[in-house]
Amino acid sequence: MANKNQTPLADRMRPKKLEHFFGQENIVGQGKMLRQAIESDSVPPMIFWGPPGSGKTTLAHIVAHSTNSDFVQISAVTSGVAELRQFITRAEQNKRLGQQTILFIDEIHRWNKSQQDALLPHVEKGTIVLIGATTENPSFEVRGALLSRCRVFVLERLGKEHIRSIIEQALSDKENGLGNLKLKISDKVKDLIADFSNGDARAALNVLEYAASLSKKISEENIKEAFQKSHLLYDKDGEEHYNIISALHKSMRGSDANAALYWLARMLEAGEDPLYVARRLVRFASEDIGLANSRALEQAVAAYQACSFIGMPECNVILAQVVVYMAKCKKSNDLYIAYGRAAKDVREQGNLAVPLHIRNAPTKLMKDLGYGKDYKYSPEHNYQEKQEYLPEELKNRKYLKD
Repeated sequence: MANKNQTPLADRMRPKKLEHFFGQENIVGQGKMLRQAIESDSVPPMIFWGPPGSGKTTLAHIVAHSTNSDFVQISAVTSGVAELRQFITRAEQNKRLGQQTILFIDEIHRWNKSQQDALLPHVEKGTIVLIGATTENPSFEVRGALLSRCRVFVLERLGKEHIRSIIEQALSDKENGLGNLKLKISDKVKDLIADFSNGDARAALNVLEYAASLSKKISEENIKEAFQKSHLLYDKDGEEHYNIISALHKSMRGSDANAALYWLARMLEAGEDPLYVARRLVRFASEDIGLANSRALEQAVAAYQACSFIGMPECNVILAQVVVYMAKCKKSNDLYIAYGRAAKDVREQGNLAVPLHIRNAPTKLMKDLGYGKDYKYSPEHNYQEKQEYLPEELKNRKYLKD
């Protein structure tokens, strides 16, 4: 058995009972369904969805210590269908003996379609009670058929007061925590850890443990050194990526330059590809500004080119310039709406015939068939000619505002 001191503090401090669990009152508070299910040992198949360090794995471990079921934990990162078959065999044996099996799969979003499909029949038959944990939106990452058979519980990022309580508990616990070290740490430093941990209990405890290894007196400098790498929540392939780019887009649309700068910084400081941001600005220039200021597209394209020349970190101010410019521009979505209306007609009306008079006639046969007949050449009419350019079925259709 591993020495307790070799086990990370975050694992040692993992509570085994709900009364020692901080946060997530919205799902485990008194009278809440999940709390009742855990206390009555009748948990349904479920998915825990929440940011890192919010308590997903901890809740699964509380279930493990509260149930008479056989509890099995695997990680989707290191396990696959072969390991799953072994656990299903074990679960089938348990079922014959009248015992339930709970299978906890951490990071279930890491399993592909076929791996998740392999779970489905065993969840349907009740061979296992599935508990999955994911930081990604299960609507996108968990198969619909599997998701429909599970209750999804959404965990929120922990508040600073919860992180502070977790820190206090670790400092006072002499058996599993740091209570025997008699550390000197001020309330200001505790608050600093809570601020910097960004709602991630594991990050807070990891930093506390590292700082304690440096000195019995934990200073602000110790904490800042431990937090030298950013703990900003930003997964370039995950939901938060789309949340933040949406926030940038909507801030510019709402002409809030300060908010737009903040969301831009959130992406760039967390390592986002500046060319991705630049591409989104090119789109925004036409979608939300369009004909109200045609120079916006020029600015966006120039920003893309400049970012490709010099890269980060030098191009951050270039993107900042364009983001502020876009936010302050007069806005118009006329082009966006107009194109949507035209595309709707295309989808609904199908391949309508091009009017004969505006068809090209490169051959004699085409001319004989009437291609180009009676076409009015605009320059010869001072661009004032009256002529229909739409298919007959869409005659006089207006997509743009006059």
